[in-house]
Amino acid sequence: MRCLLSLAAFALLAAALLQPATAVDDYALGSDSQPQKDVPKGKVTPFKWTTSKVYEGTERDCWLYVPEQYDGKTPACVMIFQDGGGYVGEKGAFRVPVVFDNLIHAKQMPVTVGIFINPGTFPGPNGKGGRSNRSFEYDTPSNQYATFLDKEILPEVAKTVKLREDAAGRAICGISSGGICAFTAAWERPDLFSKVLSHIGSFTNIRGGDVYPGLIRKTEKKPIRVYLQDGFGDLDNLHGNWPQANLAMAASLKFMDYDYKLVMGDGPHGGRHGGALLPDSLRWLWRDTK
Repeated sequence: MRCLLSLAAFALLAAALLQPATAVDDYALGSDSQPQKDVPKGKVTPFKWTTSKVYEGTERDCWLYVPEQYDGKTPACVMIFQDGGGYVGEKGAFRVPVVFDNLIHAKQMPVTVGIFINPGTFPGPNGKGGRSNRSFEYDTPSNQYATFLDKEILPEVAKTVKLREDAAGRAICGISSGGICAFTAAWERPDLFSKVLSHIGSFTNIRGGDVYPGLIRKTEKKPIRVYLQDGFGDLDNLHGNWPQANLAMAASLKFMDYDYKLVMGDGPHGGRHGGALLPDSLRWLWRDTK
């Protein structure tokens, strides 16, 4: 399935670039994002990661979601979420555990374990304050974050849950800088992740991420599937223009015949549109997964 941008969409973009955006951003969560009666509820367990060698000196909060349908024997699919604290709650824009419960029960996505990871921080004196490592981890176009997942987080989770090791059974998601981070992880390690979900992805020049549209066109096609979401009221600042960047990503993915989808709304730099789309985006990403 491919997403072709309409002339109307380009007209909206032109309007957004020529005048200040008036974002409606009135997206509402559907029934798939609400707890449903008689739907088995997965378990969410928090944990901390304080012994990183890839990002030495950092600490971070993490959460593990295991669906009720996981039988303890059959390796489950896995999906990783950057800025995990914003995705894991049962309230808020995304409510991933609730959506997973509903879609897994309806057999609209496979039995999937969710790993939610916050960016690392360097603790301050006496464990207070500290400095965030988020931009370095997320905005840098390198293989370092994928290595962190491969060598540290996935093996740690695999101590208690059997995970599929093939890329077809693995997806990665993030919002803003976490969105470009998700793409980078799959781009660098398509043997590790085959599915990317980017919400308002920062494919801009924060740390050189604006290289991707050109790089995609000049690199042999990789076996990854990409879902992009953004809004015409998104950011326009010294790092770049977010709607333009996501449109450029989609154009390059189309040129190279990737399996991709771009959905543009009218919202600003936030999660309401992506949250409303989450059930459909998960169905699209996981379609045909055995």
